[in-house]
Amino acid sequence: MGKSNVVFKTYNQQQAMLLPPDLEELVEKTHPVRIINTVIDHLNIDGISSQYKGGGTSSYHPCMLLKALVYAYICNEYSSRRIEQLLKRDVYFMWLTAMSTPDHNTINRFRSDKLKGVLKDVFTQIVQLLISSGHIGLKDINVDGTKIEANANRYTFVWGGTIKTNREKIAAGLEDLWNYAESVAAEELKDKRPSGFAPTDAQSIQQTIDELNAALKDKVVDKKVKQKLNYASKNWPSNAAKYNEQERIMTGRNSYSKTDPPIVSHPICNIKSANGPLSTEK
Repeated sequence: MGKSNVVFKTYNQQQAMLLPPDLEELVEKTHPVRIINTVIDHLNIDGISSQYKGGGTSSYHPCMLLKALVYAYICNEYSSRRIEQLLKRDVYFMWLTAMSTPDHNTINRFRSDKLKGVLKDVFTQIVQLLISSGHIGLKDINVDGTKIEANANRYTFVWGGTIKTNREKIAAGLEDLWNYAESVAAEELKDKRPSGFAPTDAQSIQQTIDELNAALKDKVVDKKVKQKLNYASKNWPSNAAKYNEQERIMTGRNSYSKTDPPIVSHPICNIKSANGPLSTEK
């Protein structure tokens, strides 16, 4: 038998396009760069823009520069020269900055002058969102969620996904505590096991914790379990009440800002409402 002819796909670098490529179509709808873009569009950056003196030549938009820096940091890129290169070569950076190409000196001045004392908090908030949305992982989270909960209290935005995650941590924590208590106080907890460990009201959570404390009274209890029970009693009921209030405020939305009034306009980023749903869809 003769050898079959090999057919290659067309490859012609001189082939003209009727329309130029659309960067919007090249960036996946679920790519983290879209979340970063949306989050920063919802940030009030008046504190940054107020540092510009005005006059002279026009400046690069602070929203664009902030997006470029934060996304670069997410990608573990910190060199201003490297970021300058990515703005010209990487489709995600090109989409994020609308093809703007500030040089490394501009990036450095923005980072050192305009973002002094600000970038770390902004970057941390965005990383927390990426964690809660499942785009990145955080391996060293305490089992009862104390680390994330403590950090989240410092942030401006309340996210629906974070509330759901924290509720699940409380439910898992209650079940772990109950399983331990049954191992050392089976008789005291006989026929008392809840049908589920995901109560949404503070009273039910407090009742479960009170039953655990009563069952473990006068028993030899692991020190870490005592600490966790103590933390649970002080925090989980009040946290549940807080989540309920946050969900009430968030009705019909995915997030809201704790610092903004119900209707806000941020012309710096062309935002109609900083409290509107955080959607990456255009």
